[in-house]
Amino acid sequence: MYFKFTFCPIILLLWASLSFAQNVNVVIHGAASIAKTDDNFVCVTLDWWPAEKCDYNQCPWGKAGILNLDLRYGALINAIKAFNPLRIKVGGSLQDNVVYKVGEVSSCPNFMKREDGLFGFSQGCLSMERWDQLNRFFNHTGVKLTFGLNALFGRNESQTEKGLWIGDWQPQNTRNFMQYTISKGYKVDSYEFGNQLSGSEMGAKVDAKQYGKDVIVLKNLVKELYAHPETQPKVLGPGGFYEEKWFNTFLEVSGQGIVDGLTHHIYNLGPGDDPNMMNKILDPSYLNQVSQTYKGVSDVVNKFRPQLGAWVSESGGALNGGSKDVSRTFADGFWYLDQMGMASTYDQKVFCRQALIGGNYGLLNATTFVPNPDYYGALLWHRLMGSTVLAVTKESDPDLRVYAHCAKKKVSWL
Repeated sequence: MYFKFTFCPIILLLWASLSFAQNVNVVIHGAASIAKTDDNFVCVTLDWWPAEKCDYNQCPWGKAGILNLDLRYGALINAIKAFNPLRIKVGGSLQDNVVYKVGEVSSCPNFMKREDGLFGFSQGCLSMERWDQLNRFFNHTGVKLTFGLNALFGRNESQTEKGLWIGDWQPQNTRNFMQYTISKGYKVDSYEFGNQLSGSEMGAKVDAKQYGKDVIVLKNLVKELYAHPETQPKVLGPGGFYEEKWFNTFLEVSGQGIVDGLTHHIYNLGPGDDPNMMNKILDPSYLNQVSQTYKGVSDVVNKFRPQLGAWVSESGGALNGGSKDVSRTFADGFWYLDQMGMASTYDQKVFCRQALIGGNYGLLNATTFVPNPDYYGALLWHRLMGSTVLAVTKESDPDLRVYAHCAKKKVSWL
């Protein structure tokens, strides 16, 4: 294998099912970049799921949810500190079921199994005591925080169209929550508005025009409460699966300068109980299919030009908690590292892995906090791969994957 590069020190990620006897010519074009990621490209999520969350006759979440995770474990603290800093997004399917116990909200119910509830659960609550605990933890571990807001508050489900939530978003509970957060000096890098509401039939949906109007309300609220631009959190959305018409409509309604970052989700491996999961992960032609999503999102970004570009704000590979036989193994790295490499080449600024802990796709074991293999892939990327993405040309078997970035720090062996 032969490499040629100029100007910029680089780190490479390679994946191939090639014979060692095969000659491959790879040229890294180091004189100019093709894309730029955020310095904190690697991101992980913390989810709301309670222990009762079950899929495929298994309940892998345990006490890994935001409301019951034990934040005192040294292994958990050290796993986060190793990134210095780690970007964490607090959110997930149940975030639009969460009320904040502040202001006029006096009761604070726990999530309960409920057949007719959103994703099978009743409304839940974030108390300010728990919010205090979380922020002490975030401050201690140096987390760069994105918080997913409840975008269904005040709406009602349509009586004529299943899954459609109608009416204006009511911001008062969020206003009180932000005021409390500001009064305590808690740092929030960005707020994401809702979770998977972009018409994808995942549980709840909001009309694109309505979402566009409501995100303007959120942006104005953030500007009002956070008076200083340098400390003003960014507003992200819609945090759902990409649908061209829906995304275009919402951005046309909201207009430029409202959404700072366009966020979307990737679960290109399908259901977590698929018996062909390993074959999907090891099939480059299958993994290539998601490039059409990245291209579509990039086209929308180029049209509307949000300040922060596009983010993958949630991606666990396999849906519904991941695959119990694959997601926690070294084999999953073929999907994970390839996705981060591909996302970077399409100028996606951030890539959030579902999840730091919980489900089968957690980077940490949900009971012991021992890192699973993909944790080390995330840490290596964060420490080695810089924000400058380079073009690569190769003469080889198409199964060879090559991604090149300028190194985050100059290293002596280049």
